[in-house]
Amino acid sequence: MTGKLLAGGIVLFALIFGIGVYYTQVYAYYERVSDTAPQAHVMLTSVVSGAPEEVIADGFEGIDAESSPIRFRACFTTPMSLAMLSETYVIHDDPVPLIAPGWFDCFDAKTIGAALESGEALGFLGQENITYGVDRVVAVFPDGRGYAWNQLNHCGEVVFDGKPAPEGCPPAPENY
Repeated sequence: MTGKLLAGGIVLFALIFGIGVYYTQVYAYYERVSDTAPQAHVMLTSVVSGAPEEVIADGFEGIDAESSPIRFRACFTTPMSLAMLSETYVIHDDPVPLIAPGWFDCFDAKTIGAALESGEALGFLGQENITYGVDRVVAVFPDGRGYAWNQLNHCGEVVFDGKPAPEGCPPAPENY
């Protein structure tokens, strides 16, 4: 009888612990981004100046977390055409949307990724090194739907693996 109680206690503890871990990963750290917050200003990098410029973004919905620089996700619409955007702003060479929590239902990374691969949507460099080793990437569909996320760049991928910054990258900050 004691063995059954002990085994039951271990299973109950594991279940409660698992629920706690799931909750913290999916809900606890994320916060909604207000449409008046600085992160709600959708920026794209200009081909001419190389600097990020704000673009028209209506109906902004976003989430972010202080626990990781790559947890930012956003959805918006823009009246700007893909032709105009592609002539004015830097195209991103490898946009890969990251999965968002299921409760943030406007952002479907699989659909966005498939549209980027097929050429239906275009990916743009929003802002390079929004934080060290992380770029803001923006995808826009022909109907004006837009999505933004943070993605590791080539410097971040190497440095966050514990290796020295590769040639052409700025030196990593002290806390990395």
